[in-house]
Amino acid sequence: MIKVHNLKKAYNGTVVLNIESLEIPKGESFGLVGNNGAGKTTFFSLLLDLIQPSEGYITSNNIKINESEDWKPFTSAFIDETFLIGYLTPEEYFYFIGDLRGFNKADVDALLAKHADFFNDEILGKKKYLRDLSKGNQKKVGIIAALIGNPEVIILDEPFANLDPTTQFRLKKIIREIADDPNVTILVSSHDLAHTIEVSTRIVALDKGSVVKDIKTSEETLKELEEFFAV
Repeated sequence: MIKVHNLKKAYNGTVVLNIESLEIPKGESFGLVGNNGAGKTTFFSLLLDLIQPSEGYITSNNIKINESEDWKPFTSAFIDETFLIGYLTPEEYFYFIGDLRGFNKADVDALLAKHADFFNDEILGKKKYLRDLSKGNQKKVGIIAALIGNPEVIILDEPFANLDPTTQFRLKKIIREIADDPNVTILVSSHDLAHTIEVSTRIVALDKGSVVKDIKTSEETLKELEEFFAV
Protein backbone atom coordinates (compact mmCIF):
# COMPACT_ATOMS: atom_id res chain seq x y z
CA MET A 1 0.00 0.00 0.00
CA ILE A 2 2.55 2.59 1.20
CA LYS A 3 6.23 2.21 0.34
CA VAL A 4 9.16 4.44 1.27
CA HIS A 5 12.11 4.55 -1.12
CA ASN A 6 15.39 6.06 0.15
CA LEU A 7 13.50 8.95 1.75
CA LYS A 8 15.43 11.86 3.15
CA LYS A 9 14.44 15.34 4.33
CA ALA A 10 16.99 17.98 5.26
CA TYR A 11 16.77 21.62 6.27
CA ASN A 12 19.83 23.81 5.71
CA GLY A 13 22.02 20.74 5.51
CA THR A 14 20.62 19.13 8.66
CA VAL A 15 18.94 15.77 8.01
CA VAL A 16 15.70 15.46 10.01
CA LEU A 17 14.37 12.29 8.38
CA ASN A 18 16.26 9.42 6.78
CA ILE A 19 14.31 6.22 6.03
CA GLU A 20 15.91 3.91 3.48
CA SER A 21 13.00 1.49 3.20
CA LEU A 22 9.61 1.04 4.86
CA GLU A 23 6.46 -0.76 3.75
CA ILE A 24 2.99 -0.38 5.26
CA PRO A 25 0.65 -3.05 3.85
CA LYS A 26 -2.99 -2.41 3.06
CA GLY A 27 -5.20 -2.87 6.11
CA GLU A 28 -2.44 -2.36 8.66
CA SER A 29 -2.94 -0.34 11.83
CA PHE A 30 0.41 1.45 12.00
CA GLY A 31 1.67 3.28 15.07
CA LEU A 32 4.52 5.80 14.90
CA VAL A 33 6.27 6.80 18.14
CA GLY A 34 9.27 8.91 19.08
CA ASN A 35 10.45 11.89 21.06
CA ASN A 36 10.01 15.51 19.98
CA GLY A 37 12.03 16.10 16.83
CA ALA A 38 12.18 12.41 15.96
CA GLY A 39 10.63 13.02 12.55
CA LYS A 40 7.05 11.79 13.04
CA THR A 41 5.27 14.89 11.75
CA THR A 42 7.87 15.30 9.01
CA PHE A 43 7.11 11.77 7.79
CA PHE A 44 3.36 12.42 7.81
CA SER A 45 3.87 15.75 6.04
CA LEU A 46 5.79 13.96 3.29
CA LEU A 47 3.03 11.36 3.08
CA LEU A 48 0.56 14.18 2.44
CA ASP A 49 2.77 16.15 0.03
CA LEU A 50 2.80 19.09 2.43
CA ILE A 51 6.57 19.28 2.08
CA GLN A 52 8.92 17.97 -0.61
CA PRO A 53 11.53 15.26 0.07
CA SER A 54 15.18 16.20 -0.27
CA GLU A 55 15.85 12.74 -1.69
CA GLY A 56 13.79 9.66 -2.48
CA TYR A 57 10.03 9.33 -2.55
CA ILE A 58 6.93 7.64 -1.12
CA THR A 59 4.35 5.70 -3.11
CA SER A 60 0.76 5.00 -2.09
CA ASN A 61 -1.03 2.38 -4.20
CA ASN A 62 1.95 2.68 -6.57
CA ILE A 63 1.35 6.43 -6.98
CA LYS A 64 4.34 8.72 -6.37
CA ILE A 65 2.98 11.13 -3.82
CA ASN A 66 5.15 14.11 -4.74
CA GLU A 67 4.52 13.72 -8.49
CA SER A 68 0.76 13.07 -8.71
CA GLU A 69 -2.46 13.94 -6.87
CA ASP A 70 -4.16 10.64 -7.71
CA TRP A 71 -3.65 9.42 -4.12
CA LYS A 72 -5.78 12.21 -2.67
CA PRO A 73 -9.27 10.75 -3.35
CA PHE A 74 -8.55 7.71 -1.15
CA THR A 75 -6.48 9.47 1.54
CA SER A 76 -7.56 11.61 4.48
CA ALA A 77 -5.76 13.10 7.45
CA PHE A 78 -5.85 15.34 10.45
CA ILE A 79 -2.49 16.75 11.50
CA ASP A 80 -3.48 19.88 13.44
CA GLU A 81 -6.00 22.71 13.56
CA THR A 82 -4.52 24.32 10.43
CA PHE A 83 -6.49 21.65 8.54
CA LEU A 84 -9.71 23.30 9.73
CA ILE A 85 -11.47 26.40 8.35
CA GLY A 86 -11.85 28.65 11.34
CA TYR A 87 -14.72 30.82 10.10
CA LEU A 88 -17.01 27.82 9.57
CA THR A 89 -19.17 26.14 12.18
CA PRO A 90 -18.51 22.41 12.72
CA GLU A 91 -21.64 21.54 10.72
CA GLU A 92 -20.58 23.76 7.81
CA TYR A 93 -17.12 22.22 7.85
CA PHE A 94 -18.43 18.64 7.90
CA TYR A 95 -20.76 19.35 4.97
CA PHE A 96 -17.93 21.08 3.08
CA ILE A 97 -15.68 18.03 3.47
CA GLY A 98 -18.60 15.78 2.59
CA ASP A 99 -19.17 17.71 -0.63
CA LEU A 100 -15.49 17.35 -1.55
CA ARG A 101 -15.64 13.60 -0.95
CA GLY A 102 -18.99 12.89 -2.59
CA PHE A 103 -21.02 12.56 0.63
CA ASN A 104 -24.41 14.30 0.71
CA LYS A 105 -25.79 15.86 3.90
CA ALA A 106 -27.68 12.70 4.81
CA ASP A 107 -24.47 10.66 4.55
CA VAL A 108 -22.61 13.16 6.72
CA ASP A 109 -25.43 13.35 9.27
CA ALA A 110 -25.42 9.55 9.56
CA LEU A 111 -21.68 9.58 10.28
CA LEU A 112 -22.04 12.38 12.84
CA ALA A 113 -24.88 10.54 14.59
CA LYS A 114 -22.72 7.42 14.79
CA HIS A 115 -20.07 9.41 16.68
CA ALA A 116 -22.37 11.48 18.90
CA ASP A 117 -20.75 10.05 22.05
CA PHE A 118 -17.34 11.21 20.85
CA PHE A 119 -18.63 14.77 20.52
CA ASN A 120 -20.03 14.62 24.08
CA ASP A 121 -22.66 17.25 23.20
CA GLU A 122 -19.93 19.90 22.86
CA ILE A 123 -19.69 20.29 19.07
CA LEU A 124 -22.94 20.24 17.14
CA GLY A 125 -25.74 22.77 17.45
CA LYS A 126 -23.66 25.20 19.51
CA LYS A 127 -23.50 27.94 16.84
CA LYS A 128 -19.78 28.37 17.41
CA TYR A 129 -17.12 28.89 14.81
CA LEU A 130 -14.31 26.35 14.71
CA ARG A 131 -11.81 29.01 15.71
CA ASP A 132 -13.73 29.54 18.95
CA LEU A 133 -13.67 25.89 20.04
CA SER A 134 -11.14 24.52 22.50
CA LYS A 135 -8.10 22.69 21.15
CA GLY A 136 -9.66 19.40 22.21
CA ASN A 137 -12.95 20.09 20.45
CA GLN A 138 -11.16 21.29 17.33
CA LYS A 139 -9.34 17.97 17.35
CA LYS A 140 -12.63 16.06 17.63
CA VAL A 141 -13.94 17.87 14.56
CA GLY A 142 -10.77 17.21 12.57
CA ILE A 143 -10.66 13.52 13.43
CA ILE A 144 -14.28 12.82 12.50
CA ALA A 145 -13.96 14.92 9.33
CA ALA A 146 -11.07 12.64 8.34
CA LEU A 147 -13.50 9.69 8.31
CA ILE A 148 -15.89 11.27 5.80
CA GLY A 149 -15.94 9.64 2.38
CA ASN A 150 -14.76 6.16 3.38
CA PRO A 151 -11.03 6.82 2.82
CA GLU A 152 -8.67 3.88 2.35
CA VAL A 153 -5.75 5.63 4.08
CA ILE A 154 -6.29 7.63 7.28
CA ILE A 155 -3.42 9.58 8.90
CA LEU A 156 -3.80 11.01 12.42
CA ASP A 157 -0.95 12.95 14.04
CA GLU A 158 -1.09 13.06 17.86
CA PRO A 159 -4.85 12.37 17.96
CA PHE A 160 -4.90 11.79 21.74
CA ALA A 161 -3.34 15.13 22.69
CA ASN A 162 -5.68 17.70 24.32
CA LEU A 163 -8.42 15.09 24.80
CA ASP A 164 -9.83 14.19 28.22
CA PRO A 165 -9.59 10.54 29.38
CA THR A 166 -13.19 9.67 28.41
CA THR A 167 -12.73 11.04 24.91
CA GLN A 168 -9.39 9.24 24.58
CA PHE A 169 -11.15 5.99 25.45
CA ARG A 170 -13.84 6.68 22.85
CA LEU A 171 -11.25 7.58 20.24
CA LYS A 172 -9.40 4.31 20.79
CA LYS A 173 -12.66 2.47 20.19
CA ILE A 174 -13.21 4.39 16.93
CA ILE A 175 -9.67 3.66 15.71
CA ARG A 176 -9.94 -0.03 16.57
CA GLU A 177 -13.22 -0.27 14.66
CA ILE A 178 -11.57 1.35 11.63
CA ALA A 179 -8.59 -0.99 11.95
CA ASP A 180 -10.91 -4.00 11.76
CA ASP A 181 -11.64 -3.10 8.12
CA PRO A 182 -9.04 -4.93 5.96
CA ASN A 183 -9.47 -2.30 3.24
CA VAL A 184 -8.43 0.62 5.45
CA THR A 185 -4.86 1.48 6.39
CA ILE A 186 -4.62 3.75 9.43
CA LEU A 187 -1.49 5.54 10.61
CA VAL A 188 -1.36 7.07 14.07
CA SER A 189 1.49 8.94 15.75
CA SER A 190 1.66 9.75 19.43
CA HIS A 191 3.96 10.53 22.31
CA ASP A 192 1.79 8.22 24.41
CA LEU A 193 3.20 4.73 24.02
CA ALA A 194 0.32 2.95 25.74
CA HIS A 195 -2.39 4.60 23.62
CA THR A 196 -0.50 3.90 20.40
CA ILE A 197 0.10 0.25 21.26
CA GLU A 198 -3.58 -0.22 22.10
CA VAL A 199 -4.72 0.83 18.62
CA SER A 200 -1.86 -0.49 16.48
CA THR A 201 -0.85 -3.92 15.25
CA ARG A 202 2.62 -2.64 14.40
CA ILE A 203 4.83 -0.01 16.01
CA VAL A 204 7.67 1.88 14.36
CA ALA A 205 9.87 4.07 16.57
CA LEU A 206 11.83 6.96 15.14
CA ASP A 207 14.89 8.55 16.70
CA LYS A 208 16.63 11.51 15.08
CA GLY A 209 14.84 10.78 11.84
CA SER A 210 15.74 7.10 11.55
CA VAL A 211 13.78 3.91 12.22
CA VAL A 212 15.16 2.33 15.40
CA LYS A 213 12.34 -0.13 16.17
CA ASP A 214 9.88 -1.94 13.94
CA ILE A 215 7.84 -4.47 15.90
CA LYS A 216 4.50 -6.24 15.87
CA THR A 217 2.53 -5.33 18.97
CA SER A 218 2.34 -7.91 21.73
CA GLU A 219 2.08 -8.06 25.50
CA GLU A 220 5.79 -7.20 25.68
CA THR A 221 5.73 -4.20 23.36
CA LEU A 222 5.09 -1.50 25.98
CA LYS A 223 7.87 -2.81 28.22
CA GLU A 224 10.27 -3.01 25.27
CA LEU A 225 9.54 0.57 24.19
CA GLU A 226 9.65 1.94 27.74
CA GLU A 227 13.07 0.35 28.23
CA PHE A 228 14.29 1.77 24.93
CA PHE A 229 13.14 5.34 25.61
CA ALA A 230 14.31 5.24 29.24
CA VAL A 231 17.95 4.96 28.16
